[in-house]
Amino acid sequence: MILVDSSVWIDYFNGTVTPESTQLDAMLGVQAICIGDLILAEVLRGFRYDKDYKTAKVLLESLTLYDLAGRDIAIKSAEYYRLLRAKGVTIRKTIDTIIATFCIENNLSLLHSDKDFHAFHQYLNLKNALIGR
Repeated sequence: MILVDSSVWIDYFNGTVTPESTQLDAMLGVQAICIGDLILAEVLRGFRYDKDYKTAKVLLESLTLYDLAGRDIAIKSAEYYRLLRAKGVTIRKTIDTIIATFCIENNLSLLHSDKDFHAFHQYLNLKNALIGR
């Protein structure tokens, strides 16, 4: 199963062609895709028009939804953040740390276009869902 980050969904819904949004388009309806509650909130809050919001909501609600945080993930996220910080890497967003930790702990691949996840790939074996990477 592949968890898709808001960075990809936003490009997808805005019609921005990137390797990640192109891959997402190819995977929809073919591959098992999931979304996290925090990602769902990030994506849906950005729609300006009700029609676009409703269309996106229907699509996103059809996916498997995970609650990303909780006690164990919160603690592990803090540990991963501290480990990366000790290596000289500072992750800008707490949500990204939670998303990466959830994927690592649940053996999910992550499709994203956010550089904050690169350190998780490099140091913590986060699986990259982008084909060829």
